[in-house]
Formats: sequence, structure tokens, C-alpha cells
Amino acid sequence: MKKTKLNSYIFPLILLAGIIAGGVIGKMFGEKAKVLKPLGDIFINGMFTLVVPLVFTTISSSIASMNNLKRLGGILKYLVLTFVVTGLIASLLIIVVVKFYPPVLEPINSIAAGVVHKKISVSEKIVEAITVTDFVNILSRKNILPLILFSAFFGYCVNLVGEKGGVIAHGLTVLSEVFLKMIEILILYAPIGLGAYFATLVGTYGTNIASMYGRILTIYMPLCIFYILIMFPIYAYVAAGKEGVLALKELFPSAITSLATQSSLATLPVNLETSEKIGVSKDIREIVLPIGATAHMDGTCISSILKISFLFGVYGIPFEGIETYIVALLLSLMGGLVMSGIPGGGAIGEMLIVSMYGFPPEALILITTIGIIIDAPATMLNATGDNIAAMLVSRFVEGKDWMSKNKKEEVEN
Repeated sequence: MKKTKLNSYIFPLILLAGIIAGGVIGKMFGEKAKVLKPLGDIFINGMFTLVVPLVFTTISSSIASMNNLKRLGGILKYLVLTFVVTGLIASLLIIVVVKFYPPVLEPINSIAAGVVHKKISVSEKIVEAITVTDFVNILSRKNILPLILFSAFFGYCVNLVGEKGGVIAHGLTVLSEVFLKMIEILILYAPIGLGAYFATLVGTYGTNIASMYGRILTIYMPLCIFYILIMFPIYAYVAAGKEGVLALKELFPSAITSLATQSSLATLPVNLETSEKIGVSKDIREIVLPIGATAHMDGTCISSILKISFLFGVYGIPFEGIETYIVALLLSLMGGLVMSGIPGGGAIGEMLIVSMYGFPPEALILITTIGIIIDAPATMLNATGDNIAAMLVSRFVEGKDWMSKNKKEEVEN
């Protein structure tokens, strides 16, 4: 077990070491560090090349291979409602925070020069955001959202075909595994690619680009602590009153495991035990927790908004306006609820942000670095929050006295 926990940290630490080394090289050699830029471009171009087939095969194969598309009554209804509401609350909190404490104080003019920001209007450009004019246009990373919707629709229709569609579903599954393997191999080059690109950024634009990431931590960590110490008790009180708040002491093993493994899925066995101790019914915990491990990501919702506001600041674009906030909220929910449930979804979510707002490809490196820095606390927030979600679903499905009733039945049995 110790070896597994250690291994889970090795590659992120190597990535972080590559970025730090790149920053040091950029600081030492200044403009001369630009010579390393092609090494970073290789990584960016490779990711963008693989993202289109990865999105199509993973999403369509997941839906096409589902054995049962029927909803599971009230549990799934309240599960979806809980995931969306808590995700929205998390996203709104970070919007308020970055409004008063922006992640970037001054734009880096040399980066922003020549960048054309694609202003998104919810009322005027919704069609452009979700559709394309020709099939060939959907095979582009610039149209990630239409590609996601097309892939989901294609997979659903394959599923509807029934037994005849089984061959296609199997083929899509195999293809998704192939592209995931390609991503897995390409990621091995990430420490070099990210390091080289970061060296170029620091060498060209100075150490202020590096200091921005320190500011990111001063935003994310306090908000993460606030969410756990304030929002979790509020959710628990809604779920089961004072008894629910007292039950939060059971979350400690889940928090430690998620920090050690940096994986919501790896924390799932501990979460199942935790929810059982809290008093969540067997059927609810065995539905909510596995789904929550891949589709309930309040920490990811927060980081998505943080990444968006960060890019707005770097490129000198005001992060303001109702339409801007609405699109950011939608993207954060997609990142936290939808993309997180897809293999490689984190990278897809980041590319969706870059694509939707019309930022240049280099922006991907900037927000990928944020993901690496805040991964551990974000995972802890996501994983422990799954237990809170199970408590809320229990409240809505079984009534306000669900916890005492279930514990009483457990004692009698």
C-alpha cells in the first residue's frame, strides 16, 4: 500500500520538477531559453493532435457500451440535482473570490500582444458554440464542444441499435483504449515538454509568470479550507441536522487517503466504509459513491473557474459580465460533472476552455500547470465531498430522520 501511495506521487513530482527546472533555466538564460521552445511545441501539438479522436472514441464508446440506460428512480434524480447544485455553489464562490482577489494583477503584455479574444455571447453565439456548419469542421480541436455533443449522440444511437450495434461499440472501446495508450505514452514526455515551455515563458516574460502560480495557491488553498470547514457542515446540517454535522468526523480517513493517492477512484473503498459508518443506506452509497468518484467534482469546478480567470488576466481581458460568468459556470460544470467522468477528461476540459474562449494553443500549458499544482487539494475536496453528496441524497430519498433510522436498523440487525 505504501508503495502504491508513493508511486502515485512520483510522476506528478517529476512533472513539477520539470517545471521548476524550466523556470530556473529561463531565469538563468533569459531570452536565450527560447531555443527550447520547439521541445514544448512538440508536446502541445501532440496533445492537440490526439484530442479529437480521444474525445470521439471515449465518449461514444462509454455511452454505446452501457447495458442499462434507464434511470434509477429517485436516487439518480436527486443524485444529479445534488451534483449540479453543489457544483454551482462551488463555482459561484470562486467567481466571487477572483472578482475581489484576481489571480493575475497585471497582464503580461508581451504574451497578450496580437491575441484576438473570441468574445462569447450566450444569446448570439449559442448555435456557434454547440454546432458546426459542416461535418469536416467537427474534426477540429477548435470545435471541442460540438465534437463532445456529436460523440454523445453517436454513442447513444449506437446503443439504440441494440445487438447490431455491439460490433461498433466494441470497436469504439478498443479504439478509445488505443488513443488512451497514445496519450499515456505522450504524457511521459510531459516533464520535458512542460519544462521547456516554462523555460521559454520565464526567459521571455520574466519571473512574474512564475510568481503568478504562487498567487494561485493563495487563492485555492484558503477557499478549499473554507469549503471543507464551512460548506461541508452546512450541507451536512441540511442532510441530517446536528447529527449530520457531528458525523463529519468520519471523513478523516477519506481525506487522508485522497491526499495520499490523489485519486477519487482509489478513495472509493474508504468512502464506502465511511458512508456506512455515517449511516447511508447500502443501495444509496453503492450508487452515489461510484458515480461521484468520476462525476462529482466540486474541487474541479473551482479550479476550472480559476483557470479561466487566470487566462483572462494573463491576456489582459476583463473577467466580468453576466454572459462571461454564465459561460464560465457552464464550462466549470462540464469540467466537474461531465469531463471528469471521461478518461483523459481533465485535459479535454482544459482544451475546451482554450477553444471556447479563443485563446492561443500556448494557453494550454499555462492552465495545465495550474492543474498540476492544485491536484492534491482538489482531489481531497472531490473525494470527501462524495460522502456529503450521499448524505444529501439520503435526506431527499429517505426523509429527514434517515440517519437515526438507518443506525437503529443496523443495531437491530
